[in-house]
Amino acid sequence: MPKRQQYKGTAAYYENKLTRVMERFGVADKDWNFGRDRFECWVQFRYKGELYRFDHSLEKAAANGADVKDGREVFAQLVLAMEDLVRIVERGIYDLQTWVAGMKFLPAPSLVPESLRALGFTEVPGSVEEIRARYRTLAKQLHPDAGGSHADFQALRENAERGIKFLEARKGATS
Repeated sequence: MPKRQQYKGTAAYYENKLTRVMERFGVADKDWNFGRDRFECWVQFRYKGELYRFDHSLEKAAANGADVKDGREVFAQLVLAMEDLVRIVERGIYDLQTWVAGMKFLPAPSLVPESLRALGFTEVPGSVEEIRARYRTLAKQLHPDAGGSHADFQALRENAERGIKFLEARKGATS
């Protein structure tokens, strides 16, 4: 289990740090919410004419495995992330606009349907034939005549059929 991150400093400390980060960005038009509730926070600002908003919450932190105990720590995480972003800009690695625009164009994660995962695929196969080949291999192991159970073989058949339908529908949508 990862060691719990200790956030030193009061909420006022992180508010001051955020002010300094925004100054480093050259941002004057900014707003943030912290303290009105103790579960989430956000920072909103204009940078080179574009409006940006970053938000964080106890729920998001927990969903990503972060061990935080209250809104102050969530706010601390957000401020420290903003500080990392300003360092990227200051070092000339990316301008904030370029960095954020690049995020918009990342390919969407490929979600593998349960039917294909049940066949052992970790990625969506490229062809129906790959599904059929996997089905044949597994059928030799799961068929009742080979010592498998009728229920497992039936599930294999249904998953292969759903996987093929998924792939055909996906291919039809991109044609």
